[in-house]
Amino acid sequence: MPNIVRLILGFAILGAAVTLMVFGFWGWGILAVFISILVIVTYFFNENMLLAQWFLRKDNMAKAESYLKRITNYEKQLIRVQQGYYNLLIGLIESRKAPMQSEKYFKKALSLGLHMDHNVALAKLSLAGIAMGKRNKREAQMYLTEAKKADKNKLLADQIKQMKDQLGMLDKQQQVRYR
Repeated sequence: MPNIVRLILGFAILGAAVTLMVFGFWGWGILAVFISILVIVTYFFNENMLLAQWFLRKDNMAKAESYLKRITNYEKQLIRVQQGYYNLLIGLIESRKAPMQSEKYFKKALSLGLHMDHNVALAKLSLAGIAMGKRNKREAQMYLTEAKKADKNKLLADQIKQMKDQLGMLDKQQQVRYR
C-alpha cells in the first residue's frame, strides 16, 4: 500500500474514532484509536522491515530475506530513512551468504543515512571485515576507528576489539611473509 494512502487511512480511522467517542461508543472509539495508531506507525516503519528485523534477531535468515523480498521497489515504497535500513538489512543477510558482495549494500546504507549510531557502527564494522578479507589494512583500520567513534554506547566494543586483534595478527602474518 502506498505511503500516502496509509497516512490518509490512519487519519480517517482516527476521525471515525473521535466520532464514535462523541456519540458515546467509548469502547469502539478507543479500539479505533489503537487501530489508527497502528496504521499511522506503518507509515514510518514498514511492517515487512520490522518482521525482517525480528527474524534477523532470531537468526532465521530465510524468513528475514523472504520478508525483505516482499518490498519490490524500495525506493518508492519506503521513505528515505527506511531505505538506509533496508540496505543495511540486505547487507547483513548477504554477508552470511557472500561477504564480499555485501559491501555495496553497507556503503549504500551509510550514504542514505542511518539514524542510530549503533547501526552506523555495525555497517562500518562490517565494511572493516570486508576490507580485512580483501587484505586492505589501511581501509580496515579506517573503518574500525569510525566504528569505534560511532559506537557511543559500547554495544559493539567486543567485536571492534576482536577485529583489531585480528588486524594485528594479519599485520604480523604479512611481516613474516616478507622476511
